[in-house]
Amino acid sequence: MVQEDSYKHKGMRRALAKILTDKGIRDPRVLDAIMRIPRHFFFETAFLEQAYQDKAFPIGEGQTISQPYTVAFQTELLALQPGDKVLEIGTGSGYQCCVLLEMGVKVYTVEYIQKLHERAKAMLTYMGYKGAVYVHGDGSRGLPSYAPFDKIIVTAGAPTVPTALLQQLRIGGVLVIPVGDERQQKMLRLTKESDTKIRKEEFSGFSFVKLRGAQGWDAMP
Repeated sequence: MVQEDSYKHKGMRRALAKILTDKGIRDPRVLDAIMRIPRHFFFETAFLEQAYQDKAFPIGEGQTISQPYTVAFQTELLALQPGDKVLEIGTGSGYQCCVLLEMGVKVYTVEYIQKLHERAKAMLTYMGYKGAVYVHGDGSRGLPSYAPFDKIIVTAGAPTVPTALLQQLRIGGVLVIPVGDERQQKMLRLTKESDTKIRKEEFSGFSFVKLRGAQGWDAMP
């Protein structure tokens, strides 16, 4: 059952934004997006008290709705500009997609698990979000028919950086992706300075679900 928004929920979102600010999130556009999105829509009634806590929560199919800080951190690293063409790998619950749409960008989002793909598309449509392109498929391969992209965000932990994603990034574009082992990953920001030069920045450790697909964990021996 979807719960309607209320002044109480809006107050809880303001409190969450304060927590994120205290943790180092500085982009006011990201914080404003967090404050506008009714995150409790993604939760069953019995778990509403969890919706505005700064932690991940299971959504079924072995997946989670990401911790708000993680969502804000990845979004901030993208340095989004209005109108950017953004590829999201791992639609999941759809919450990260909502944040991107609130930032005024064009979103192409890919989900490996069909049930989650259908659920997220239905939820965001119900919430009134328009303009996103939803795809069920292997996100580790990207979406070559829609490339190039200004920004790419991966919301699952990868063993290595998929070459397909770098190839589909425009010159000057940014890829944000967690890379590491099955338990812990480093957040990487990769800026494509030319066809042959990638600038890499590393950030604190995170723990994501596995990136599935031919250039994800399914390709590992």
